[in-house]
Amino acid sequence: MTTIQISQDLQKELNKMKLYNKETYEEVIWNIIEDTQELTEQTKKEIELARKEFKQGKFVTHAKLKQELGA
Repeated sequence: MTTIQISQDLQKELNKMKLYNKETYEEVIWNIIEDTQELTEQTKKEIELARKEFKQGKFVTHAKLKQELGA
């Protein structure tokens, strides 16, 4: 076991990420690591493409889609 120092701001952010009250910071950090490792290279490419398209204005808002579908 090793002790690390973190800022109060980071501690607050980690607290927000807890899935349950007694979850340890180690568990929170492992969850973050696991989440980032689950992205495949294809998924990363698709996310990057979606970000580029969004910046270029190639998207439809929820309201616009509802209007187009008559919902």
